[in-house]
Amino acid sequence: MKLLSFLFLFCTLSLQAQFQINGIVKDAQTKKVLPFATIATENGTVSIADVDGKFSYSLPSQPEILKISYVGYSTQTISIFEKKNYFTVLLSPETDALQEVVISTENPANDIIRKVILGKNNNNPLKKLQTFQYKTYNKLLVTANPDSISGRIDTVFTDVTTKDKIIKIDSSDYKFKKLIAKQHLFLTEKVSQFQFEKPLLKETILGTKMAGFKEPIYELLGFSLQSSSVYDDKYELFETKYKSPIADKALKEYRYKILDTTTIANRNVVVVYFKHKISRKGLEGLLYIDLENYAIAKAVMRIRSVLNITGTHEFKYLSEEKVWFPMRKNFKIIKGKSKEPTAVLGGRIEFAAEDDDENQIQKKASDFTYLASDMQVYDLQINPKLKIKKSSIAIDIKANANNKEDAFWQQNRTDSLDTRSERTYVVLDSVVTKEKIEKKIKFGRKIINGYLPFGPFDFDLRYLLSYNNYEGFRLGIGGVTNEQFSKIFRLEGYTAYGLKDEKSKYHLGSAFRIGNFSNTWIGGSYTDDVREIASTNFAIDKKAFKLYDPRPINISTFYNHQTWRTFIETKIIPKTESIWQIAHSDVTPLFDYTFVYDDKLYRNFAMTSAMVAIQWNPFSDYMQTPNGKIEYEKRYPKFTFQLTKSLSNLFNNDFEFGKIDARIEYEKKYLNGQKSAFLLQGGYVFGDLPLTHLYNTSPNNLTKDNLLQRITIAGKNSFETMYFNEFFSTEFVMLQFKHGFKRVELFKKVKPSLVLVTRMAWGNLKNPEDHIGIEFKTLDQGFFESGVELNQIYKGLGLTGFYRYGPNQLARLEDNIAIKLSFVLDLGL
Repeated sequence: MKLLSFLFLFCTLSLQAQFQINGIVKDAQTKKVLPFATIATENGTVSIADVDGKFSYSLPSQPEILKISYVGYSTQTISIFEKKNYFTVLLSPETDALQEVVISTENPANDIIRKVILGKNNNNPLKKLQTFQYKTYNKLLVTANPDSISGRIDTVFTDVTTKDKIIKIDSSDYKFKKLIAKQHLFLTEKVSQFQFEKPLLKETILGTKMAGFKEPIYELLGFSLQSSSVYDDKYELFETKYKSPIADKALKEYRYKILDTTTIANRNVVVVYFKHKISRKGLEGLLYIDLENYAIAKAVMRIRSVLNITGTHEFKYLSEEKVWFPMRKNFKIIKGKSKEPTAVLGGRIEFAAEDDDENQIQKKASDFTYLASDMQVYDLQINPKLKIKKSSIAIDIKANANNKEDAFWQQNRTDSLDTRSERTYVVLDSVVTKEKIEKKIKFGRKIINGYLPFGPFDFDLRYLLSYNNYEGFRLGIGGVTNEQFSKIFRLEGYTAYGLKDEKSKYHLGSAFRIGNFSNTWIGGSYTDDVREIASTNFAIDKKAFKLYDPRPINISTFYNHQTWRTFIETKIIPKTESIWQIAHSDVTPLFDYTFVYDDKLYRNFAMTSAMVAIQWNPFSDYMQTPNGKIEYEKRYPKFTFQLTKSLSNLFNNDFEFGKIDARIEYEKKYLNGQKSAFLLQGGYVFGDLPLTHLYNTSPNNLTKDNLLQRITIAGKNSFETMYFNEFFSTEFVMLQFKHGFKRVELFKKVKPSLVLVTRMAWGNLKNPEDHIGIEFKTLDQGFFESGVELNQIYKGLGLTGFYRYGPNQLARLEDNIAIKLSFVLDLGL
């Protein structure tokens, strides 16, 4: 809901004189609505009712009659001279048609759909054609129809006790109607060039204009409103994927019915209505199917939930290539009705459930607000000679795309802007400038990521305050310079002080940007700080901002490191982020520990190593903006790999070693609001390394006798029943499975989210006798735990419980149980 709320806050709309006809089509006997009935005027203009049987017809002049038809029903003609604002049309079933349905043993619509499925590859332009390119003009707006809003200033009602009439002054609808009649709430335009070289389709944004913004919100340009192809097995509406009505096994999940026959581009087509057998899981709509080649000539896709979403695809028949090519896409989203909230756009937008207040009959003005998008294709070229550059980038935004002159827009707009649209730009530009909204958005983004901007410097909020059992409360300050300081050079640093260990720590670093497209930086740093022993750190991971970090609260064993580091970080390899570095560290364990290596005893040691860390997201989509590369469509699985190797002859290196670390992450979201997550991670040490740099597999349980004394805060991917410093490994592998169910409302403010969790790990430690001063076990027999998380029971707080079992189960039952608190900070972003 946040994005739409953001769009709607631009309450900053002229309506051309047209004749409006509204109504609904129903069965005369059952009074059930007839979805997608055909409505035609005497001059041949045809429209289709929606899935609820409702129609809204805007015409430049008043027609005399309307003809309403529906397959299996008698056609009815109504006179428009009747003084009505709303028509209820009742159609009577035809007796012959009903008898035909009863006698037929095979649904003819199913046979047609079967032929469509068989011919998909031959009719899909992305499969049949080798290359093509075209330009598109896209207009997206948030607006409302002023005629739908009452706009009355005064509300009259009667007091139940005194029977007196009371006038309540309520001007909100009136003000909204007055506003919406002059301008839209939000407007953005985009001109793109699409290039296809089988099998790659790339969009290059040539021009973009967003009302109120000098620089557009680039993430908004990457939102997937609807699928580009109707032939995909999964059809996407508003970043949610549904089983397509022409998927390979669609006949098992959808019902079909022939509604009508008509012509498009002088070719005979049949109109087939489809609906998923389980309505909440699938689509509903119309397919216009060419009766000669069984290709899609037009499609209407609809989903009804808290959001009512409709996507329309229109095609043009190319006689030489014998293929229907998509030429126009429409998308509309309005508020629906549901007792359950629905989240879309990865949770960035959430529409609340309807209240159970039966007295709330009248709609608010804002309920008539809708989002609409229209994309039209022009300058189509089939089979041109082309070579797609930077093929790993799905959307490439030209550097001057947001600075196009009026001549560019006049040349590329398919229709000139109306008065409402023109006024939208003027008003929103003024409002955004006056209210400094662009600056507020940038400020909000910084805060969400954990930074407080102050002029050319961003203070890092993660350094302000933390706690662990060694340092006690840790106070600090730090940050990094931002683009106001320089776009090609940055300085970073922090300093911190532990109240318990009474020691200062600090970090200083700088870097130069040497590549814009690849976002390549080369730099160096020096750090004097402490770190948890045997912790696994992927250098490529960005340190997430948390108001609290629960795991370090319980950690007591650290080592101090003084590290010089030089590095290159880059995205030059397609769909990857990588860091290449050389580092030298002087390490001092801050606990009783001695390492035996080549018959020598080491209490302090020096290590020099080279490292490369790469994260590869092969299924994600990337957008190249003037400010850098954005992963705008995150998809799984994701792969992370890290290799570390000692450098024997560089500086003062005490050990010969190497480390390989790898991780695979996978998430799957379901239409019913559930989510499954899978994590596979492993590490291997070859050579000799002290305990400080081995693996502890992320334990999170205190060594206390009483169960209640061990209640702390649960971590994200840590072993909740594994005690700190209980196991160490030179090689390990761990698996984690999570399945989260949709939140359930037990009471008005109690909505827990149930998550089932299972974790397991195996490992081994070579030469355990070389590690003196600390007692530990190995994971050669495996470690297993399972549990339940009840997250967000009340205002983010939750409760979790885990049980330890298998070969490393402890003798006392109580010691195998861990009860933890959980806290999920939901910013609604």
